[in-house]
Amino acid sequence: MITKKRKVANAKVDANKAYSLKEASTLVKEVNTTKFDSSVDIHVKLGVDPKKADQAIRGTVSLPHGTGKTKKVLVLCTPDKEAEATAAGADFVGLEEYITKIEGGWTDIDVIVATPSVMPKIGKLGKVLGPRNLMPNPKTGTVTNDVAGAVNDLKGGKIAFKVDKVGIIHASVGRVSFSPEKIAENCQEFINAIIKLKPATSKGTYLRGVSMASSMSPGIMIDTKSVLN
Repeated sequence: MITKKRKVANAKVDANKAYSLKEASTLVKEVNTTKFDSSVDIHVKLGVDPKKADQAIRGTVSLPHGTGKTKKVLVLCTPDKEAEATAAGADFVGLEEYITKIEGGWTDIDVIVATPSVMPKIGKLGKVLGPRNLMPNPKTGTVTNDVAGAVNDLKGGKIAFKVDKVGIIHASVGRVSFSPEKIAENCQEFINAIIKLKPATSKGTYLRGVSMASSMSPGIMIDTKSVLN
């Protein structure tokens, strides 16, 4: 059943129109129906074949205005790195005790950073961490000896993204409490990062579709021309 609020929101969005990024960033605030500070999500359809290794797009980007959400970060490291991780603001720091907790099903974290030396011990956690996209990966900067730098980046708005099996990248790029300008700037930075990763083997149109929505709001189609600088 569609609520009255949702009907009003749906009426404000023309499903047949592709809005500019600026227009969409304003409209997404107007059609939000939740009482909480909803996330603003962006969905980018790419002209790639994710089954091909060189077209399985993934990367990271630091959003200029952050995500509006404070990430809970776990750093898995040797004792000599613990003080550095704690000083940088990591929520949890250690190794063996957290490996045991994760084996028991604990995943109350958003990101895991690990030093290269402890990765062999973490490999066995793949069945728990893999499906939740929590496994540390050098490509996303979460396997590093610079644990302080990684924690600072993550706390400051750095997000990881990867294309799903149908060629779409999903990401949270802010909150409805953000100004339209901040939403637009975060979205543009995110899309720029994806454009830079275009594989040479990708044929045809790379950026096939972009849409934006907040939690439980109608999707807003974005004109791809408005995001191609």
